[in-house]
Amino acid sequence: MSDQSCRFKHALLVGVALACLVSAARAQNVEQVTVAGQKSVLAKPVIEAPGAREPDISVVEYFDYNCPYCKKFAPTLQALSAGDPKIAVIYKDWPILGEVSVYAARSALAAQWQGKYFLAHDTLLSGPRLGKDEQVDAALSRAGVDMTALAKDRAQHAGEITAQLARIDNEANAMGMQGTPGILIGRLLLPGVADLTDLQALVAAARRDP
Repeated sequence: MSDQSCRFKHALLVGVALACLVSAARAQNVEQVTVAGQKSVLAKPVIEAPGAREPDISVVEYFDYNCPYCKKFAPTLQALSAGDPKIAVIYKDWPILGEVSVYAARSALAAQWQGKYFLAHDTLLSGPRLGKDEQVDAALSRAGVDMTALAKDRAQHAGEITAQLARIDNEANAMGMQGTPGILIGRLLLPGVADLTDLQALVAAARRDP
């Protein structure tokens, strides 16, 4: 573990009393990061967050394009954002399910230089499981991504993309995430998915204890 990861891990606290707000099973899994830990995660976001320009709560998702739970959770997260004008959503590409996941993440991140990260993100996350790099290219091409520019940006900005993914991996590992999705709501860390009602309760809890 890097020194940066070690420092961040010290910002992680456990034992948040939320049983009155969410189901007991969910409450047992909720952890909390300190203000310093939260600032570390939110500092210099790779992609501008959709949602509120001046949010009072940021919701961060660590995800993999080949994670079936991430695919199922996407509409719930979108519903949460759509129903709350003070929320911003920050997506963190964390490709941990193989080389195709890495290729998909690098391609989506490269799409930011043509202003199409969110198009790539939504296309890949809403589509079927990706077994080959060629499936990634085909899906993005059908969605309207300029593949010539994408290949150029993926190569030209390879170092920057690698650094982005490394930072995200350090964050996720430092917080002890075991898989995707990992959700940070304010300072409340929820490993795994939750339904809309539980997410709304966690948002309310995060607002009461920012």
